[in-house]
Amino acid sequence: MRAVGLDGFSGGWVAVSNDSDRQTISFPSDIATALALPFDCAGIDIPIGMTEDGTRDCDVLARQKLRPHTSRVFTGARRWLWQEFSNPDKANIEASRRGQTRVSRQLWHLGPKIMEVDAFVRANRTLDIREVHPELVFLRLNGNKPLPKKKSEEGDQLRRNLLKRNGFHELDRWLSEARIGTGAKRDDVLDACAVAYAAHSPHGCVPESAPLDRHGLPMQISF
Repeated sequence: MRAVGLDGFSGGWVAVSNDSDRQTISFPSDIATALALPFDCAGIDIPIGMTEDGTRDCDVLARQKLRPHTSRVFTGARRWLWQEFSNPDKANIEASRRGQTRVSRQLWHLGPKIMEVDAFVRANRTLDIREVHPELVFLRLNGNKPLPKKKSEEGDQLRRNLLKRNGFHELDRWLSEARIGTGAKRDDVLDACAVAYAAHSPHGCVPESAPLDRHGLPMQISF
């Protein structure tokens, strides 16, 4: 089985391929290139399926599982934010007018990636592409014990150890050599590996039965 895990960064995507006995990494500039080769399942750390007001049950349930670190799950993705506005301040004025929550700067800057994935998934409905949250995967690999911040030395080390125990034997080389010069950060590589692991060996999802958005896309987070 060939699974692919994707995590976005400023220059494109970290793409990790996981087929049980061999893992590879690449840094394609767009989602179509990242998923050009045949695969059985792909996981992406980006919202797939959105409501008009930005509220999704899967985000609420993911936050509950990650307590006390609920802020590790971004919420509020709405297509109209980026379809209708190029400025977050104007988008937030409209969100307030509609009685909706405002969009955070972090989520706003993910907009191009969110819309890129949205268009690709909607155009390729026969492909098995799932939303995966890496922090839920790391929680699973850590025996459901909360992890330190991923950018801390302790958090980085723990996540690396968990991935290496689960087959990512090239991880240190990827971090020290492969990613250099690409613009990808250490945590981008770690997150892509976690997503690839979940795509290859899924354990669960929230919610178990996925509601569909207005375009028929599932609103469900796998881990």
